[in-house]
Amino acid sequence: MFRGKNYKESAKLIDKQALYDPQEALQLVINASKAKFDETVELHVKLGVDGRHADQQVRGAIVLPNGTGKTVRVLVFCPPEQVDEALAAGADYAGGMEYVEKIQKEAWFEFDTVIANPKMMGTVGRLGKILGPKGLMPSPKAGTVTPNVAQAGEAV
Repeated sequence: MFRGKNYKESAKLIDKQALYDPQEALQLVINASKAKFDETVELHVKLGVDGRHADQQVRGAIVLPNGTGKTVRVLVFCPPEQVDEALAAGADYAGGMEYVEKIQKEAWFEFDTVIANPKMMGTVGRLGKILGPKGLMPSPKAGTVTPNVAQAGEAV
């Protein structure tokens, strides 16, 4: 199989028989990097568990130290008396019928998450065919339909 010169140079740095600790392995990856873009590193871990047994399922999530770099824009559908509260909690947009009309008429989607007050779900329900396919429709199961929009806004 033909291999390029950069691959051959990088392969010389790595001893396939050696076991590297994570810090050393990461340093090797950085030293062997030849690309002019941010490369991806894939990690495979052998845990020795049997996934067919419910008590041995392995699932988890991590929080990256610097996040993903993307700021989440939040739209809150709430009664007029909660607009200031939602904006103070970090929502980018808060209101009611004016945003429903803007989404319907102008196809406005300058937000990443939608939170709604239960009182406003009758109004927001009109947007089901628009927001649903994009995965933006608020739902109680996802925790995006709540009477305390300020607390939900801070969580996102």
